[in-house]
Amino acid sequence: MSSLFCLRRSRARARRVGGGGISSSVMATTPAPQTASRVSSGRRLIFGKPTDDGKVKGVRLRGVRSFGNGGAYGRRVAVEAVNGAVRPNGAAAVAEVQQVPAPPPAASVEGDDSDAFRLGKFVEGRLVYRQQFVIRSYEIGPDRTATMETLMNLLQETALNHVMCSGLAGDGFGATRQMSLRKLIWVVTRINIQVDKYSRWGDVVEIDTWVASSGKNGMRRDWIIRDRNTKNMIARATSNWVMMNRETRRLSKIPDEVRQEVLPFYLDRSIITAHATGGDRKIEKLTDSTAEHIRSGLAPRWSDMDVNQHVNNVKYIGWILESVPLDVLEDYHLTSITLDYRRECRQSQLLESLTSMTMTLSPPAEPPLPPPLASSLCGSDLHSTHLIRQQDDKAEIVRACAEWRRKEHRGSMEQL
Repeated sequence: MSSLFCLRRSRARARRVGGGGISSSVMATTPAPQTASRVSSGRRLIFGKPTDDGKVKGVRLRGVRSFGNGGAYGRRVAVEAVNGAVRPNGAAAVAEVQQVPAPPPAASVEGDDSDAFRLGKFVEGRLVYRQQFVIRSYEIGPDRTATMETLMNLLQETALNHVMCSGLAGDGFGATRQMSLRKLIWVVTRINIQVDKYSRWGDVVEIDTWVASSGKNGMRRDWIIRDRNTKNMIARATSNWVMMNRETRRLSKIPDEVRQEVLPFYLDRSIITAHATGGDRKIEKLTDSTAEHIRSGLAPRWSDMDVNQHVNNVKYIGWILESVPLDVLEDYHLTSITLDYRRECRQSQLLESLTSMTMTLSPPAEPPLPPPLASSLCGSDLHSTHLIRQQDDKAEIVRACAEWRRKEHRGSMEQL
């Protein structure tokens, strides 16, 4: 963009700066482009941004005050800057072009780490990517703590920034350059997240992520979430990913070219063992007869779609909770959830959410509770099984299982 300035008529004598006769008020209003040009011819002075050929492009200006060593002369000149040629009073006279350095950027305040919240950094020899986030007001639930959906979104954001900052990013959603050339995208097949403590509004969390191989044609990505102040780990997650052709929507093997791209970033470290996540153990399939709660008519919205033209994997958390009883949501914390993605979902499909709740084994209460309370779901920790399916043909989209821990005080604002 050109930056040409029209110096208007002034009755007061221009205050000299150095020996050039430019008023200090004019210099104060000059913005700070990367480079400015001073084009002078006799007593005429124009500011503009030079092009590669040394000319100054701009627009037609009228009524420009010319300045000389003696100050303001009060004579108007017509100045044109068209197609790089500067023409005072219609005459083709291009003056000498001198580079005027832009003012230096303002010095950063010592101790200011605001940039740390924009992009992260590599640690452990560029094998681990680390980024910090502030928990925003719109990322908390009724108890003023971050929701499971918030944590999942932060994990996804960290993973995408990891690819971008590694220099591998192509034009896809976390795809590398070799993947983009072959029209391949990553799709998640399974993810497990375990939460020890939910952050509160305004807390700062620090997330580490890294990748490793998973079988012959898969990749594993792990995360750790820490409280930035205490450095204590408050959550962990692991996931498995495979490749899919974005046009045919069919799964694909990992090409050797892609494998060579990501191999230098592999770190053979597991934050959650296969035993803890259930490994390859299948999640029970719910049916109309085994599900205790069914919510129908869930319609994916345009905002639920991501750039891969299907429902984003985080959106399923909200649909799963739609069929969870309200008293469970009020009295329990969701401490662990595993999602097994069976197929992708498009916007045109109506969905159903199925849930079944069971109590986990716990020491008997002393004294024993009366029968109505003893059978209540709100008497101990819980295990739940879930299914998201298409409403018309009952095709499975996501199976899930979750663990719930009873809150210490119902309605309390204290976090875990």
